[in-house]
Amino acid sequence: MIPWLSSLAAICGAAGLIGALGLAPPDYQQGEGYRIIFVHVPAAVLSTVAYAVMATAAGVGLIWRMNVAHAVAASCASIGAWFTALALVTGSLWGRPMWGTYWEWDPRLTSELVLLFLYLGYMGLRSAIDDTARADRASAVLALVGVINLPIIHYSVDWWNSLHQGHTLLKFGKASMPPSMLTPLLLMMLAFLLYFGAIVLTRARGAVLRRERQARWIGEIVGVTAP
Repeated sequence: MIPWLSSLAAICGAAGLIGALGLAPPDYQQGEGYRIIFVHVPAAVLSTVAYAVMATAAGVGLIWRMNVAHAVAASCASIGAWFTALALVTGSLWGRPMWGTYWEWDPRLTSELVLLFLYLGYMGLRSAIDDTARADRASAVLALVGVINLPIIHYSVDWWNSLHQGHTLLKFGKASMPPSMLTPLLLMMLAFLLYFGAIVLTRARGAVLRRERQARWIGEIVGVTAP
């Protein structure tokens, strides 16, 4: 699946960038500066999707003791952290001309920053415990506890007074964007999702091989017979 996901991600990303930079018109209020949403929004969406996948895999591994699930969860952490950092950086760059500042302790921004700390905490906890089984269990518990932050991120603009723009895509009814802007944005989101899938599978495969490097089936795959 990795070559297929990578190829489709490249195709969707190229089409999305052409639409975002060449075909979408300027925004009537924000001008050309709004185009950062074609990176910011997919990165923000993927930051939460990656955490949901990580927590789900961690829960499966914790309940059913599946090493592959723990490998998938660990593979999601660093990728999700990069998506979250990208969302925060691009959001700050967008906020400077729109709000007059790079950072505000806005509910959406603050909860997204907490998400980054959860990713870093998950990775730090795993690396701090030498025993793989104990690291799996401890990090899985942390991942599951952190799930409470996901609805806070999504509904923060509804629950509290927020400078952040309200829901544009993930809401009931018609999306409040014209097709010329919405289509490239959806293409970019799909490209990010496909890229995430390809990278997670690649990293999970490596993690499983590291975990099982002493197993007989690994030797059979690489053509080495265990003594």
